[in-house]
Amino acid sequence: QVQLVESGGGLVEPGGSLRLSCTASGFTPVPNAEGWFRQAPGKEREALSCISRSGHAIRYADYVVGRFTISRDDAKNTVYLQMNSLKVEDTAVYYCAPLQFCGTNWAAARFGNWGPGTQVTVSS
Repeated sequence: QVQLVESGGGLVEPGGSLRLSCTASGFTPVPNAEGWFRQAPGKEREALSCISRSGHAIRYADYVVGRFTISRDDAKNTVYLQMNSLKVEDTAVYYCAPLQFCGTNWAAARFGNWGPGTQVTVSS
């Protein structure tokens, strides 16, 4: 059973930065990839970025290119999402999820249950 737990959210001013963490625990096998998603109040969940187990395949949604960076530290079983130049519209609950792959249409490759997410609030 794949279990991923998100952390690192908080309150930040517009233009600020946060780094989210997604830590895997207690499961085998290791997913082929992990992805970050978010859901703002009253909106559908949207895909943000994914990274393959090797780290060689990375994808970003157009609306976060140049501001968000995904990375991984396999020694810590953790995938990160560095978020810079945050905007009020980035306010949402952020989730990570295991994926079958990171490539074209990667958001459809999610499997398993959603974790609790971590709240990111961008406000002055």
